[in-house]
Amino acid sequence: MTNCWGEKGDTTYDAAAAAAAAAADDDDEIMGRRQKPSVFPYLNALNGHGKVDDSLVQEVRNLVAHMDKELAGKNTLSGSQLTVADVAVWSTLYPALSGKFALKDWEVSFTNVKTWFSDLSSRSEFQRAVKEVCAGDTSQLKSSLASQPAPLRVPEAVSSKQQVQKQTSKQKEDTQAAPEKVVASPEEVSSATEAWLTGIQHCTKPMKRVHPVLPEKGRRNILITSALPYVNNVPHLGNIIGCVLSADVFSRYCRLRNYNSVYICGTDEYGTATETKAIAEGLTPQQICDKYSALHRDIYKWFNIDFDYFGRTTTSQQTEIAQDIFWQLHKKGFISQNSVEQLHCEKCDSFDDARGDQCDGCGKLINAIDLIQPKCKLCRNPPIVRSSEHLFLDLPKVEPKLQEHLDAAFKTGTWTNNAKVFYVWFDAPIGYISITANYTEHWQHWWKNPDNVQMYNFLGKDNVPFHSVIFPATLLGADDNYTVVKHMSATEYLNYEDGKFSKSRDTGVFGDQARDTGIPADIYRFYLLYVRPETQDSSFSWDDFLLKNNSELLNNLGNFINRALMFVSNSFGGTIQPMDLNSDDYNLLALVNRELHTYIDNMETTRIRDSIRNILSISRLGNQFMQENKPWVLVKGTDTDRKRAGSVVSLAANLACLLSVLLQPYMPEVSATIQRQLNVPDTCNVVYQDLVCHLSPGHKIGQPSPLFQKIEASTIAELKKRFAGQGPPPSNKLKGRKGGDAAPGSAVSPEDTERIQAEVTKQSNKADKFTIDAEVKVLLDLKKKLTEATGQTATAPGGGKQKGNKQGKQPASQGEMKVIANSRTVDSAEVDRLTALVAEQGNKVREVKTSKADKSVVDREVVMLLDLKKQLALAQGMDPDAAVGGGKKKGKKK
Repeated sequence: MTNCWGEKGDTTYDAAAAAAAAAADDDDEIMGRRQKPSVFPYLNALNGHGKVDDSLVQEVRNLVAHMDKELAGKNTLSGSQLTVADVAVWSTLYPALSGKFALKDWEVSFTNVKTWFSDLSSRSEFQRAVKEVCAGDTSQLKSSLASQPAPLRVPEAVSSKQQVQKQTSKQKEDTQAAPEKVVASPEEVSSATEAWLTGIQHCTKPMKRVHPVLPEKGRRNILITSALPYVNNVPHLGNIIGCVLSADVFSRYCRLRNYNSVYICGTDEYGTATETKAIAEGLTPQQICDKYSALHRDIYKWFNIDFDYFGRTTTSQQTEIAQDIFWQLHKKGFISQNSVEQLHCEKCDSFDDARGDQCDGCGKLINAIDLIQPKCKLCRNPPIVRSSEHLFLDLPKVEPKLQEHLDAAFKTGTWTNNAKVFYVWFDAPIGYISITANYTEHWQHWWKNPDNVQMYNFLGKDNVPFHSVIFPATLLGADDNYTVVKHMSATEYLNYEDGKFSKSRDTGVFGDQARDTGIPADIYRFYLLYVRPETQDSSFSWDDFLLKNNSELLNNLGNFINRALMFVSNSFGGTIQPMDLNSDDYNLLALVNRELHTYIDNMETTRIRDSIRNILSISRLGNQFMQENKPWVLVKGTDTDRKRAGSVVSLAANLACLLSVLLQPYMPEVSATIQRQLNVPDTCNVVYQDLVCHLSPGHKIGQPSPLFQKIEASTIAELKKRFAGQGPPPSNKLKGRKGGDAAPGSAVSPEDTERIQAEVTKQSNKADKFTIDAEVKVLLDLKKKLTEATGQTATAPGGGKQKGNKQGKQPASQGEMKVIANSRTVDSAEVDRLTALVAEQGNKVREVKTSKADKSVVDREVVMLLDLKKQLALAQGMDPDAAVGGGKKKGKKK
């Protein structure tokens, strides 16, 4: 592409021109439009490089209007599949539909384009494209690109027919110059009018929830689960949106609809990974479970995740229920026995918990024995393959029941299109049942009641095989009237910027770090849900985070609500005024109801990301309504004008009340703040099918105040640097397992060791002939800390030479070497790493020698090689000086 707008000599221009041509009324206009760029001249004029012509604006609006018609009932321009046409047209229209040059009210006028544009804009590859070519606020080109020459506007080819029509075209252009007003159908307006005038009389109040919540006849009973987070880790933002946050939004929505719902979750605490983590941290498995279960609970509390019950799997109920299900399967002949080859560490005398079940990259399911060069997690020694007998769920025998269930579920339930994969898993999902059993002794009312209970699973795509096949097959095979999932909402992966979240590399924001950024939890919730990876992987981007906060929250949602309530407070004493609505007002109510209906439809099918866009569209309608009526002018006019101003701002306050309810699943604290400012009772917290008048004339509102704060670019720059994966700077003291200073040879956490190793590598790359003395000193100090952290004997920075002894230390005897070797366990992984570094540094020494480099450079590289050899000797349990020749100098024999 020649530029971001792509309007000259490339596929983007061709696609955009074709779209514009298709919008024309006849062949002659097509011939004229095919060679005429529209978007770039429009943007160029707005940027101060030309006259802003109304016809220019209308040309772009006509193009978008045609697209809106073509996109009706489609996800992409081609219908279903993303093609280069979508990429090309999106690139062309991006600056005309976002930022300060965006077409006025286009999101209200062209809802199909809004859905298409928002979907593409939320994808990671499109976000990266914007980041590459646009400036910090993503509304303008980077200066280096903006300075490129603009394409000339090609003169329009005028046909004879157009020439005849030209005399009457001016009047037509004047009519089209004003932005097209969206008009609801008469049926929509009639329904909205009736709901506004009488709907409040028919509204039900929120149902009171009493724990334990149990299914009730005649009500919609919904059992909500989110994938049980494993207990040996700290969840990052991708983990949080993938299960607990998504389920929380749906759970809160169910309560607002007066559904009888219960939300169950907890930590998954069984498995060899728990034992491995316990050994690594010097704790017992129970202590590890207690530690991380509490950590998860605290993180989710900060994120305002409102479980009905958050439990654990290490309970007697888990044992009892899991064994009961197993014996039910066994009695019915669904359990088979077979021999399995596994990786076994002879040194640790245990089968290794090798991660061979699923590839993080492609999702392919593999066996651990297929791994290349596997190593034991504990001692790092290579394991051997050993056979052992195992019990299996005989899926072929259960298949008829499972197939019957899946056929019915696909017809009547909600399954996202990434929920259809196969693998074997047994114990973990039973945790949903046992955790419910810890919540209430009447757990069977939920779990053995398939005719009256609907179950919704929320999970990441890596857990799909276990929830879509194995768990249903287990419950169906047990044949004990279990409730089986019919609705599954699986997300793709949320990446971090251009990479992945990584705790070991300090990359990305983890749950326990989010609160330290000073950004409220609701802002994280909003953004994570805005970019929720519903159909494909998406990315957490700090630049986009800033943009969404400052534009969607601050300038759109926050601006509308604060402006409306401040006007009621300052101009009408905080009192809602009588509302004498006109036809335009009822048309607004109909358009709001259109968004409200879509919000409900999206929520019912767990398209959570799309519903948040309906909220923002309602807010835009409110801003447009205020702007068109200008109550700040009316209030200074006649009595009639002042009454009209009171009607406008009071209707706007009712829109703010609706928004506070719709926001509750997404931003519960912000929702509560709005309702305090409105001074509305809890009875408003029900999502009805249409907008009703909750704030009647005479209602007194509370004290308005801004809802959101602007996030500065400097703040984002600091956060990007903080979570970029550089790791914290090295400290003077190393923490041991239980705190305090770590003496040489004492055990420290793997995280500290890995961090110091990273710093060593980083420091090694810094050294050059200009800074060698200072940098090498830092390098040697870091290496000393590394040897202490790995339990090795620290050597003096000078390589083991003693002052006053020109010959250096003599080689150790065989007996001395044996003592050293037997005094510590050899870390094979560390030996492998240092062996590779020695080989690499040896090649570097040869290169600098053959290149005839400066002597100081050669000496520096040789010193580094000798130092690495000594470290290798230490790792192997040998005397370090013996490994480099005992420190003797080359020269004449005495």
